[in-house]
This record gives sequence, structure tokens and C-alpha cells, in this order.
Amino acid sequence: METGTNDDGDAGRGGGLTTGEVARRLGVAPTTVRTWDRRYGLGPDAHTGGRHRRWTPADVARLERMCALTANGLPPAEAARLAREEAPEDTEGSRPRADPPVRRAEPRRSSRAGSGLRLGDVRQECKGIARAALRLDAPALDALLADAIEEHGMITAWTEVIMPTLQAVGRKWESSGDRYVEVEHFLSWHVSGALRRGARPVAAGRPDGVAVLACVPGESHTLPLEVLAAALSERGIPVRMFGGALPAESLVAAVRRIGPAVVGLWAQARSTASRPLAQHVAAMEWGVRGARRRPVVLPLGPGWAGAPMPGLPRPTSLAEAVAAVEQYMPG
Repeated sequence: METGTNDDGDAGRGGGLTTGEVARRLGVAPTTVRTWDRRYGLGPDAHTGGRHRRWTPADVARLERMCALTANGLPPAEAARLAREEAPEDTEGSRPRADPPVRRAEPRRSSRAGSGLRLGDVRQECKGIARAALRLDAPALDALLADAIEEHGMITAWTEVIMPTLQAVGRKWESSGDRYVEVEHFLSWHVSGALRRGARPVAAGRPDGVAVLACVPGESHTLPLEVLAAALSERGIPVRMFGGALPAESLVAAVRRIGPAVVGLWAQARSTASRPLAQHVAAMEWGVRGARRRPVVLPLGPGWAGAPMPGLPRPTSLAEAVAAVEQYMPG
């Protein structure tokens, strides 16, 4: 079995890319590249230094074609057959032809994204995540999401990598009927898992130093709250997360039992945003006479758009929400 050292060591020797470099360029896991080699014969045309793999431009072009075809719904075996057939036959090692035919070069340039999604001007990581989601490649998707969170932190990873990709998949779903609904569900599920793995439990330094996060009754969109919980834990702020559609009486009971400093209430739609509920929670008090405390309620999500509620600050982005929670945490 080949090891990471065989693939990635001595990257500068051999005149080609290593398997790890090719995987990063394509936005897939190295194991996916090796599987395509072993199962479909899409490996490099030559090896350098024994078992060390070096991928030439022609080798990478075949893999890019494979990515584009599978992203558009073709079964992997058929996609591999077409990728092999459409590869240039007169490429010698990594040296391109003096006069490459435009007919072959153009499809490869346009397939670099490999996703079929209208991503626009986004970070390169978005394209890799989109490819993995469209291929339903769970190992690659988990690895790419974890890398984005580790490299950029929760706020940047969400706003500049994950959310643009989710929005692109949503647009693809809306414009294609139900064809891509499985991709949207698949991506959302793995994003949720990545957020939970990236978060860490934080113990409260004092009883009132906790943030409560919940969706209002009738609201089931939990992903924005999950990323907020992960971003707060990244900053050492303890969170009690209650997820989707928490009944009003349960929310009130939880707030009374916990005595949090901040309560974040998510509403995706105006039909679920209950102003009376938010105002009721904001008016709750606990503690001994003379030292009564109230929570700061943060209405979160587009459902709260409209007339502001006095005393209830409304963050409009993840960064603003994190800053607001930090502001109201006891020192």
C-alpha cells in the first residue's frame, strides 16, 4: 500500500505533481485519486523514483475531465471511460505539443470548477467542496470542510467558503427541479457534522456566563445557529444549543433554569418570527431582590427584518452575532 511519503515526498523531483498536489488542485481527497487509478486506470502514465507518482499535465487533464463528468451526473465507470478516450494521445510526459488543438484544450479550461454550479468569484475551496458534494464523495467533503475551518476559522470559513457553496447548490436545485435535492441534503448534513466536530465544549466560568441558542417555534432551519454555536465555542464562550422549533413554554423553562446572559432566537421566515415571544423572554428576571438579572435577547435571521424592537439588538451577520454575544457576556 502506498503511503503519504511515497505520494508527497520530494515534490520537486520527477517533473510532475504528486498525488497530494493533484488532489488539492482538483478539490478531492488523495484516496479518491488513488481509487480512480486503481479502479478505472486513470493513474499517471509513468512513475518516477520507483513507486513515487508524478502526474503530468495530460494525467491531470484526464482527472479534471473525470471530475466534470461525474459532477454532471455520469456514473464513475462511464466518466472514466470518456476521460480516457478524450485524453490527448500525443502528449509526451509533461511536455505539451507545440500547437495544441483548441478543440481539446477549451473543455478542460472550462471544467476546472468541475461543479456545474454558478459559483462566481469565490475562494478556490468552494470549487473543491462543490465537486465533492456533487459526486457525493463523503470522505473528500469531510476533509475539505475540516481544512477550511482549520485554516480560516469558523467565521471566515462559513461566510467565504461554506455559505457561498450552499447558496450555489440551492440555486442549482431550484433551477433543476428535484434533480439536485440529494446534493443539497448531503452537503448540509456534512456541513453540520463539520461544525460540530470543529466546536468544543466550554464550561461556564460563572453561572450567568452562558449563551442560549434556539429556533423559534415552527422554525426548523438550524444550520445558521449551529455555525454560531461553533464560532462561540471557538472563542471560549459556553453555549446551550436547543436546535429547531423549540416550543415557547420549553424555551421559557430553559431560560429560567439556565439564567443565561444572552438568548439568540433564530427565525428564517417572518411567519415564524414571534415578537411577543422575544419580548417576553427579554422581560424575564431571576436572582435575589436588589440583584435581579435579565437576558439580552438577540433576534437572529431574516425573519426578524422590519421594525426594530427597542432593547433587542439585531445582528445581521455571523460576525456581528459573535461580537454581540461577546459584548454581553459577563466579565
